[in-house]
Amino acid sequence: MQYARLAEEIDSVLEGEEDHVARMATVAAMLSAEFEAFFWVGFYCVDPRRERELVVGPYQGTLGCLRIAFGRGVCGVAAERRETLIVPDVDAFPGHIACDSRSRSEIVVPVIGVAGDLIAVLDVDSTDLASFDEVDAVGLETILRRVFGR
Repeated sequence: MQYARLAEEIDSVLEGEEDHVARMATVAAMLSAEFEAFFWVGFYCVDPRRERELVVGPYQGTLGCLRIAFGRGVCGVAAERRETLIVPDVDAFPGHIACDSRSRSEIVVPVIGVAGDLIAVLDVDSTDLASFDEVDAVGLETILRRVFGR
């Protein structure tokens, strides 16, 4: 229910706004404010100037990694596979990139545009182990589909 209510609030705030950066900044801020367990919330955007690389976009939290190659870390693997990844313990994820050593669990959701292209990934970290589950995956995927079109 919390995700459904938040999705409606995000829709209301973003009504008429088409700029992706503004939309990402708003989503990151609203998710961060809504969920106390969300230690870091933000987007890594596909860099059109560099093949298969993500660059940090709008976020809320401590300093994030600036660039992540497809296939590296949780964000890069989610981008490469174009699927949501839930990681209960980041230390157990092969090749995890520790942007902040306090992160213990993570969920990464691909952002797919109306044309079916990968725009970015939404990265959410928690300082607690096993903070994310299928409810979070479905809730975040739903919000991103509503905000970015697919």
